[in-house]
Amino acid sequence: MVQFVSLIAGKWAIPILYRLMVLDVPVRFSELQRAVSPITQKELTRQLRQFEARGLITREVYAEVPPRVEYQITALGKSLRPTLDSLADWMRVNAHALV
Repeated sequence: MVQFVSLIAGKWAIPILYRLMVLDVPVRFSELQRAVSPITQKELTRQLRQFEARGLITREVYAEVPPRVEYQITALGKSLRPTLDSLADWMRVNAHALV
């Protein structure tokens, strides 16, 4: 459980992953940053690198000017969706009871 929590720890982890899951297509860095606003560029980069290192997303760099980088959820990352959906359902049901 500790490993799972460290995987999704941080304010932006779940919104980033969920956005990539819902879209399920390659997403440019700038699009992702706008989608999870007001995340900073530094924080988004840090989180994406962690996800890539863990195999949850892929990163594709295109040799263009200006450079284009796209991110996409992997099958491993997609397998988190039922878990995240379950957490969201729990929150909807129990949010009123949280102090």
